[in-house]
Parts: sequence; structure tokens; C-alpha cells
Amino acid sequence: MDSSKAEIAQEFPGMIRVYKDGHVERLVETDFVPASNDTITGVTSKDITILSKSNISISARLYLPTKLTNPNQKLPLLVYFHGGAFCLSSPFTSSCIRDSWAALQWVESHCNNGGPEAWLNEHVDFERVFLAGESSGANVAYNLAMKVGETQAQAQFGLKMGLLGVALVHPFFWGSNPTGSDAQNPSWKAVVDRLWPFVCPAQPDNDNPWANPVAEGAPSLAQLGCRRVLVCVAEKDILRDRGWLFYEALSRSGWMGVVEIEETEGEDHGFHLNDLKCEKARDLIKH
Repeated sequence: MDSSKAEIAQEFPGMIRVYKDGHVERLVETDFVPASNDTITGVTSKDITILSKSNISISARLYLPTKLTNPNQKLPLLVYFHGGAFCLSSPFTSSCIRDSWAALQWVESHCNNGGPEAWLNEHVDFERVFLAGESSGANVAYNLAMKVGETQAQAQFGLKMGLLGVALVHPFFWGSNPTGSDAQNPSWKAVVDRLWPFVCPAQPDNDNPWANPVAEGAPSLAQLGCRRVLVCVAEKDILRDRGWLFYEALSRSGWMGVVEIEETEGEDHGFHLNDLKCEKARDLIKH
């Protein structure tokens, strides 16, 4: 083994370790649950590849109710982006923006029943599309909704979808100016301060609008391309106040939609992923 592999370039405790030779060690175990026909939930799932070229690969898992009252029934579409600090996890467990835009365009290509995936062609009502995400996945969902609202993007790509709402669960919003919640934990704040520059070295500023939607000079939230937004935060989460700042900024931005916020008392970031059976987790997921 090359001795350089022992030299660590960067490490995020309990998350990921990067060596000077480029070798990456993910310190969080990721389980894999195969797609199936789940008779308990009445949902069938399958895995697809949306995009695969050079070093980019985007995969997804599709879910469809097993029993439809009408085989041609059109259903709302929820596009959900998993969390994992932008560098961990996958869509296949139990629980970068440009490439995700390509994925959303792939979904949108099915609007006229001309896409490659039969489930979307046959069953999706593209007037009822929702985006959602947890942690870093919430950032992706938010940035895509902003992209959908751009007049230039609408003209360039001829978007036909009706994006109704976005759910941001414990969004990984950050920034250079401390807030109450992140200032209370200096050691964890120091770790998070390094995370965005690590995952996005081309735009390393923690006040980049992709990471901080309320930063000075960020695009106006009034252009958000949906009608409803739900923001979920957790009381003990270091990111809690960032979620509240976003909620307040969106409320006064002039955006012509409805935004609500839900805070879970006594819980930390992503608590619902660790114990799906606890009452607070069930309440959050139901909401």
C-alpha cells in the first residue's frame, strides 16, 4: 500500500476522511434496502439510472402504489432528495445542484408522455409536482425551486411542470455570521464552517446563495417557483435558527405563496431518521 494513503488531508469526525492521494473513506455505514413489492405498505419500488456519463451518475428509486383504483390514474409526484452532508448516504437506504437540475429536467421530459420511464408517463399528474429533501437534500430542493422560478430557465428549458410545493426538512443552510443556535456550539460550528468549502470548492464561500439563501446579494426569494413551502426545524439542531431566518425572509420577500414552519421540541438534526417509530418522528413525517 502506498504510504501516502496514511496521510490525511481532511477529516470530518464521524462522517468522512479524505487522504492526500485522493482516497476517500466514508465513516458512516450505509445500508442497502433492495427495491421490492412491499405487501405491508402496498407500495412497489424499482431503481433507475437517470444520468450516467463520464464521472457523473445519478440514480433514483421510484415508488408507486401497488393497487390503483384506475390503471390510468394520474398521481401527484414527489421528488425527494436524501441528506448526508452533500457527500454521504444514497437513495437506497432505509431511511451537487447542477446535476440535480439535470435530474429534474429528466423528470420534466415525461410531461408529454415522451420520457423513457413508463411509470412517469402513465401515472404522473405534472400539474401536481412537489420537491422535498432532508438536510443537504433540502438545500437541493430549495435551489431547484429557485431555478424553476427563474424566467430565464423557463424560457430556456420550456418547463411544463406545475411545481406546487417544497418541503425543507432540517435544511443545511449556513452562513458566515453566527446565529443563536450555531454560536452555542463552537466546536461543531467549526466543523460545519469547513463543510461547504469542502463539498463545493468551486464556490467555497459559506455565504454562497446555494448554502445561504438569505445572504447579502442572494437572489430574491420572491422568485421561488412554487406556491407552498414547509420548513421543518428541530429545537436542538445547530441549524435551527438558519431555518427560522429563511422562513422569516421568505415571509417578507414579496413571494406570492404560503409558507409555514414546524419545530420539533427536544430533538436534534435528522432525529426522525434514527428512530422512525418514535411519536415525534411519525408526527414530523405525517406533517
